[in-house]
Amino acid sequence: MNKTVHYKTLADLHKGNGWPPPEHPLLSVVSCKNDCTLGDREFTSNCYMIGFKKLKAGIILYGRTHYDHTNGSMLFVKPRQIIEMKHMEFEEDSFMILIHEDYLAGHELHHIIQKYNFFDYETNEALHLSPKEEGIIWDLFNKIAGEYSTNQDEYSREIMIGHIASILMYSQRFYKRQFINRTDISGKTVTKFNEALRMYYEAGYLQTKGLPSVQSLAEQLYVSPRYLSDLLKQETGKTAMDLIHISLISEAKNQLRASDQSVAEIAYGLGFENTSYFTRLFKKQVGLKPLEFKKQILN
Repeated sequence: MNKTVHYKTLADLHKGNGWPPPEHPLLSVVSCKNDCTLGDREFTSNCYMIGFKKLKAGIILYGRTHYDHTNGSMLFVKPRQIIEMKHMEFEEDSFMILIHEDYLAGHELHHIIQKYNFFDYETNEALHLSPKEEGIIWDLFNKIAGEYSTNQDEYSREIMIGHIASILMYSQRFYKRQFINRTDISGKTVTKFNEALRMYYEAGYLQTKGLPSVQSLAEQLYVSPRYLSDLLKQETGKTAMDLIHISLISEAKNQLRASDQSVAEIAYGLGFENTSYFTRLFKKQVGLKPLEFKKQILN
């Protein structure tokens, strides 16, 4: 098994892939025609990668997940995320923007970029663009590439970061569109999510594994936790964790109505490790503590 290569600098990343040295030590743009070697091995780097790719052959592995890029799509990689590209042939021009994390130091985008959940998506959750959307992204890339290839001055960093920020904002918008389209094609994610929750309860996992996690439910639905939460937020206005809590408290209310069990027994039966957390969550959802809720029913 090949050892994972880690590139600390952009210069090392360029050298390791046979590219010319970057024009800037912390930022580079790479245009690809037909092929774009990134080595047939897995690697990590200290860089953010924003890429547009349309493949006619080849496989990209990102976060250990296979994805066949047959459509024009965008890929977002964060620093130290494992990525591997194999035997790739491109149908059309593609590009990569490589941004060393130090390039953003002291700039507001350093904080903003960490809030874009799509850097935590898997490659099978890549952003697929319409022709019009491709045009917008290519226009922004060409502006970055034009600035990158000219003699850079004191304005260059701010201009290029501004265009990078625009790519990220447009990508967020395009993902919203993709979530809506996905719902139309594959049905409501919330229905599948609730079914996965029901199966978790019926399998007795509340007692053996404790509270359901977003991670475990995402695995059942074959999506990443961040992607699942964003899909559910689009459909319902609530995150995956919100929906887990709503489901648990709904079940708690049923048991408080129909059971003679104590609050502690109900809490432990639902996978809570202590009653204080259960009570806080219940009051947040219902507006009453569990005992207050039970007394209200009895009265």
